[in-house]
Amino acid sequence: MSDKDAATPRVFLIRHGETEWSRNGRYTGNKADIPLLPEGEDKIRQTASIIFGSGRLIDPSRVSNIICSPRKRATRTLEILLDSDKASSSKDKLAEKTEVTEDIGEWGYGDYEGLLTQQIRDLRKSRGLDNQRPWDIWRDGCEGEGGDSPAQVGERLDRIVKKITTIHGQALKEGRRDDVIVVAHGHILRAFVKRWLGFSVDAPVKLEFMLEPGGVCGLSYSGGDVERRALLVGMRIPNPDVE
Repeated sequence: MSDKDAATPRVFLIRHGETEWSRNGRYTGNKADIPLLPEGEDKIRQTASIIFGSGRLIDPSRVSNIICSPRKRATRTLEILLDSDKASSSKDKLAEKTEVTEDIGEWGYGDYEGLLTQQIRDLRKSRGLDNQRPWDIWRDGCEGEGGDSPAQVGERLDRIVKKITTIHGQALKEGRRDDVIVVAHGHILRAFVKRWLGFSVDAPVKLEFMLEPGGVCGLSYSGGDVERRALLVGMRIPNPDVE
């Protein structure tokens, strides 16, 4: 990795902590605004203690923008992150840098809200759908009021990507490393990775993008060029106690 790459701005995707529905596999979109489990809150605190704070992987002094889903499982995750001991002194400043937007809300599941994958497939079969192949959200999207198609998801994610790359383009010109944090949900963040890398949401990519509840994913650019977007398949974890 070059010195230029080391100074390049990054995007940190953070999935909210575990909820009752994420634990048992039920699709939780934008209708059911359910809270984090106590265990989910604890996982976020553990994550924050390792990666968030001065001299850590996500250094508050280098964060220029935070983008968060309006759902309380996401806003609570962000609140815990900002309340962590290592970041408490920066909390007010970071709160001022936070944008809460439906553009990064979860994929709208429509009629499938609260169902398991097999229940969704059974429902669609009863409606005369998917006789040749099983339902796949990435290809088929979701039915009903509030249900999103892959194209609709891609459209709102592209607005977020454009916003971030504009911020980073300016930062690179001015010699700053303005990191951005995005706090949201499992499906929307995996779709975000697809769009970041230039794949359409419904592209049949022959690999799975996984992000566990409370998990963190890093994105950046190659060669300090915002047109060469990259996935950070490995990130060095700095030791804040070592200069």
